[in-house]
Amino acid sequence: MSKTMKAIEISTPGGPEVLVPCERPMPTAGQGEVVIRVAWAGVNRPDALQRAGNYAPPPTASDLPGLEASGEVAEVGPGVTDWKVGDKVCALLPGGGYAEYVTTPAAHCLPIPEGMDLREAACLPETFFTVWTNVFMRGGLKAGERFLVHGGSSGIGTTAIQLARHFGARVFATAGSDEKCKTCTDLGAERAINYKTQDFVEVMKDAGGADLILDMVGGDYLPRNVNALANDGRLVQIAFLNGPKVELNFAQVMVRRLTITGSTLRPQSDLAKARIAEELRTHVWPLLDAGRVAPVMDSEFPLEDAAGAHERIESPGHVGKIVLKVGA
Repeated sequence: MSKTMKAIEISTPGGPEVLVPCERPMPTAGQGEVVIRVAWAGVNRPDALQRAGNYAPPPTASDLPGLEASGEVAEVGPGVTDWKVGDKVCALLPGGGYAEYVTTPAAHCLPIPEGMDLREAACLPETFFTVWTNVFMRGGLKAGERFLVHGGSSGIGTTAIQLARHFGARVFATAGSDEKCKTCTDLGAERAINYKTQDFVEVMKDAGGADLILDMVGGDYLPRNVNALANDGRLVQIAFLNGPKVELNFAQVMVRRLTITGSTLRPQSDLAKARIAEELRTHVWPLLDAGRVAPVMDSEFPLEDAAGAHERIESPGHVGKIVLKVGA
């Protein structure tokens, strides 16, 4: 095996153009880790935030972007018993996915679902870990509840719609065009709201209020989300595309017994992520194996054109997931 590999690094904080090809030393597997020969790498919003200098990797993580990938196990470290060299996996990564090889805890790997190719499987970890932990583990969504997800045509949104619908919730989603709204309803949303022409607060109030809202917009959406919640409703915040600061009257939160919470995935402990992986293997992977849930694909780019992939994910036109072809 070569001692170096091709990768994409962030030359300096900035726009997509700062993503440049480079040669890096090959990673090695430490205790409880595996090295994956990457076939495909998922592209996600946190990658773009890291590129812009707004989302630093944890101290022990690679400085290369890339939080999910699929491929073949190339090396197993001490203590690893669940995987062997040659196994095909998809995995949540602490970073480093934009490369030919990457290291990750073995407990963060999951098998490729039956009938799914590696290209699609690369789209699963970051999105499904995020949705499962925030909608079901933290948000506590139950059958029959009204669930609103913002950004319904995004990778997070398309996944949340499918899983919430499967587990019996009434699903509502916002999107920025009639075409994107149709994508949401085709996936199982009861009502898709074009936020450019409709007020999601009024729509949700007419429906009885949202029991749970998953939001990545933030900013001025926060007080509107509070208004859109039913009594005893929950708001889970996972990003702040419109900014993290806003003025909010907490009297409504108290009087109506609302819960506002949120999380980010990357800073959580390896053990916490391993527990999410086990829940996914138990509750979600059978749905993927059966073809009842699947990632929505937008586009693919060669690894060398990671900048183009970032331009795409930051454009308003994309629907679903974007991937980089690395070693497929």
